[in-house]
This record gives sequence, C-alpha cells and structure tokens, in this order.
Amino acid sequence: MSFQPITHLRHVDLAVPDFERQRAFYGTTWGLTEIADDSGIAFFAAEGSPEQYVVRIRADRRKRMDLVAFGAVSPGAVDELAVRLGRSGVQLVHEPRALDTPGGGYGLRFFDPDGRVVEVSADVGTRAHRKIEEREAVPVRLSHCVVNSRNPEGLRDFYVRHLGFRLTDTLYSTHMGDLMYFLRCSPLHHSFAIARGPHVSLHHASFEMRGVEEYMRGTGRALRAGTRLTWGPGRHLAGDNTFSYFHDPHGNTVEYTTELAVLEEDLWHPGRYDVDDPVTQDQWGTADPMSESVAKEQFNDPDVLFEAPPV
Repeated sequence: MSFQPITHLRHVDLAVPDFERQRAFYGTTWGLTEIADDSGIAFFAAEGSPEQYVVRIRADRRKRMDLVAFGAVSPGAVDELAVRLGRSGVQLVHEPRALDTPGGGYGLRFFDPDGRVVEVSADVGTRAHRKIEEREAVPVRLSHCVVNSRNPEGLRDFYVRHLGFRLTDTLYSTHMGDLMYFLRCSPLHHSFAIARGPHVSLHHASFEMRGVEEYMRGTGRALRAGTRLTWGPGRHLAGDNTFSYFHDPHGNTVEYTTELAVLEEDLWHPGRYDVDDPVTQDQWGTADPMSESVAKEQFNDPDVLFEAPPV
C-alpha cells in the first residue's frame, strides 16, 4: 500500500489587515465560535467538530493565506513524511516538533511547489463539541479547501505522491483543458481541490452545514447581514454537494455546503465532468450559469509565497 499519512483537513489560516472586521465576520455572520485569542490572532471552532479550530485569523499589513493544515495518522507518520520530503528536496519550514497552538500536538510545516505553507500534525487534543440541532444554521465542520494554481497538474501530482491523496474527479473544458482536480484523503469526495488560476491563491474554504434546511438558513443569514453572494445557491454534480459562495470582508471566498458525497472507495473510479454542461455546475439550475465573471470571483488576490508566517 502507498504511503497515506493524511487523515483529514484541520484548519485554514488567514492573515488580514483589518483584523477586527474579519474577526467579527467569522464569529457573528459566519457562525463560528471564537475559542482563543492572543495579540492579534484569533482561533475559531465549528460547534459540531472535535477540531480545536477550523479557521485562524492573524493581523498583518498584507492579506495572505498563512497555511492549510491536515491531520496525520500518528507522530510516526509525521516523522516519516519529513524524511520523505527531505529526500525529495522539499523545503521544510520547520522539522517535526511540539506545536504551541490550541490542542498542541506534534507536526511539521513545509512549502508545497507553489510556495504555500502546509502543516501536517498528529496527537492534537480534541475539543468538546456537540450535536448541531435541527434548523441551527452554524457550521458542523470545515468541509474542504480549494486553492488556485498556475500548474494544477504538477500540484496534483505532488499531493498524490507525497501526501497520499487520491484523485476523485476532474472538471474540464474542451477549450481550456482540465480546470479542477478533486482530491480525497478519506471516503469524503474531497477535502482538498486544485483549480487552474492566473496566480497562486486561496480559491475557497468550505463549511459543512447540518443539512439542506440549515444550509439555506445560513445562506439567508449571511445575505441579511449584507455579505456579498458571488455564486449560488445551487448543487454541484461532482461531489453532489450544495453551494453558496460568499466573500468575507477581505475578498476571500467562503462557502456553505452540505451533503458532500461519501464514496465506496474500493469501487470508485475517477470521473471527468464538462463544465460547459450547465448540470455539471448546478444540478438544480438555481445559481447563475458559470461564466468568466463568476469564475473570476474565486481568483482572489495573489498570495505571499515561500515566506512562512511568523506564527
């Protein structure tokens, strides 16, 4: 069996100039729970998730995605990953060590080929979480993270080779070639995906709701708060999940979703979906048709590359 150290997506960390505005958005409008803060850093948990936090916000004069974090099966897997990355010439941000973020744990950080920081950790303490009640429109967990890349094929191969991700499905266009690769580290359709974009950046971070009722109520709450809806509500074909894409106060795309497909991995064969078929983008037909202007909403600003965040 190939080396498959990754168990799940842990958190997405963002740096922003207007810290308090971003903090208020995630804690009030988006429905996350602030669990800790320390000198311009705030940590937000999803009430239904045992993860210590799913979003970290840090004050910085430059907007950027600080890192994306994944869970590992064991400390031994973290150590083995560090050795394998070193042998392949991958630049480490730091060697495996004890972590001082909420929940602690043992992890390493490295740069992927695009220059974004990736954290992989094990033995992180879990958080007391609870069942999300019917019609309670707060995120259950962080569902998935999608990034933009100018070389999505190369980045896909990196995550498959080094982190053991498996390709689930591909979006393509007859005119532009492959546009998005969905990657999984568990039976969930995808925890990570790579989109073709004009520069390296965060495409979107997605948050799972309890069900369709809660998903729609969360969408409505965000709209009533004046949050900019960029696409949706609708239901994708690949993954079979619902989508409502919004912009946070700094232009990062965040998504409410639910009912992401759970696969029978032994029977699954990767599919290819043509984005020019409107059903591929939205089975319901309720969202605006995919267009160049809609696609540009998820390009985001160019990220800070090959520079580790201070914390």
